[in-house]
Amino acid sequence: MDASTSGTPSIQYHNIPDHPSFNRQTRHCFGDETPGEFPLSANPSIVLHVLTGCNLDPQDLAKLEATCSFFRQPAHFSPDHELCLSELAALDMCQKRAIFKPMTLEQRQELKLRCGGSWKLVLRFLLAGETCSRREKSQAIAGPGHSIAVTSNGTVYSFGSNSSGQLGHGTTAEESQPRLIRSLAGIRVIQAAAGAGRTMLISDSGQVYAFGKDSFGEAEYAVQGSQQVNTPRIVEALKDIFVVQAAIGNFFTAVLSREGRVYTFSWGKENILGHQTEPTDVEPRPLLGPLENIPVVQIAAGYCYLLALACQPSGMSVYSVGCGLGGKLGHGTKTDEKQPRLIEQFQTLNLQPMVVAAGAWHAAVVGTDGRVCTWGWGRYGCLGHGNEDCDSVPKVIESLSNVKAIHVATGDYTTFVVSDDGDVYSFGCGESSSLGHNTAEVDAQGNQHANILTPTLVTSLKQINERVVQISLTNSIYWNAHTFALTESGKLYAFGAGDKGQLGVELAANQTERPAPERVELDLS
Repeated sequence: MDASTSGTPSIQYHNIPDHPSFNRQTRHCFGDETPGEFPLSANPSIVLHVLTGCNLDPQDLAKLEATCSFFRQPAHFSPDHELCLSELAALDMCQKRAIFKPMTLEQRQELKLRCGGSWKLVLRFLLAGETCSRREKSQAIAGPGHSIAVTSNGTVYSFGSNSSGQLGHGTTAEESQPRLIRSLAGIRVIQAAAGAGRTMLISDSGQVYAFGKDSFGEAEYAVQGSQQVNTPRIVEALKDIFVVQAAIGNFFTAVLSREGRVYTFSWGKENILGHQTEPTDVEPRPLLGPLENIPVVQIAAGYCYLLALACQPSGMSVYSVGCGLGGKLGHGTKTDEKQPRLIEQFQTLNLQPMVVAAGAWHAAVVGTDGRVCTWGWGRYGCLGHGNEDCDSVPKVIESLSNVKAIHVATGDYTTFVVSDDGDVYSFGCGESSSLGHNTAEVDAQGNQHANILTPTLVTSLKQINERVVQISLTNSIYWNAHTFALTESGKLYAFGAGDKGQLGVELAANQTERPAPERVELDLS
């Protein structure tokens, strides 16, 4: 109600004079103490509590340390009385991370040295790993013919093709609805990977569980072991390595340790991946070369090649190793690399990589500024540049210049980009209805599954009125693709090929794929 209409005189704030008895003083937060003041320098414990409670990122802590000497002085607090406040705050926030908590003092110091000698750099390393791989968050994995869903509390559901026991239920029967893997009761899973006929799960204690085909390579025609494992079984060869991520490529599998070391199984032919092994080798081999002393936060495996997102004091960088066919290693050539090699183009583009994705024949990166780069074999328009040309070095997708991306997913000639406001764009091969666009309309050539050469908004996901946070799609040349979209609230939507029940939704009679996203009856929140 207006004061003038109620009979109450309005207050003219600008007419209130300065009272002569008001002695205005400047508060010296970091200066000498004077009576009646509350200098922060005399109460560093409060400052530390505020810094830790606000969850400041490492860059903010570094700025505080650089601009004020107070933050550079020893704080005289345990566990290290010589550490300054910004370093103590970073250490406190590191101790909140699940993979850091169980580390011994010696292991923590080793990680600190590996990251560059600062707890702020360790914190950046831990946060980067959580951001790019959704570690310890809900996730859905669209594998070749089967699917894995992990809830936020670490329980696991599987569905789809099960000819090799890759669903982990103790049988080889297909499942068209999500089914809980009961043998994992009491085990909290933080990350999952799926290959052709094989599944790998990572627990919060760093243990790796594998089931399905008894090999570490994805290719259908690769040499396989003699066993099929129908229920999750600990990978004995990895018992002494605290693993935080697995990636299954063709002919090989890679795992990432919590210290940022990369190990690979199989496919060491001609020293590819930096070692010589037999196809059936089940011993993890450390990835040699430049990454031996550089911590890696994320790995991504494609057709015979591996990408590694590395965290260095100077910033984030991407290394690639393996088969260079189609230019998918990003070095400007199509030659193989036997040891990891730095992709230098990101420095030229002034782009700090944040997320990497390795499709079968092409790759993609999202930068911290939201730009998206793609490179490799551009068949069907999967690079998003409006053509089907190959690009052997990363190239920014210009048509996404007005979009700030936070996530990217790649498959077999297919790419998805998720923006910071939850919009989803897709492009590339339109087979199996896996792009999520309206494929009921036939194009000029009579093709119902039209290819998309530039990023196009997936309006069917826009209509669900939920913010999408993750996309996963099949990354295999041997299977028709299906796609999952996970929302911020934990709802899961599926579309694409569903002939083996991998969508988790019921299809109509004689229907083998679903062009529009449909809700999977599973809450991942």
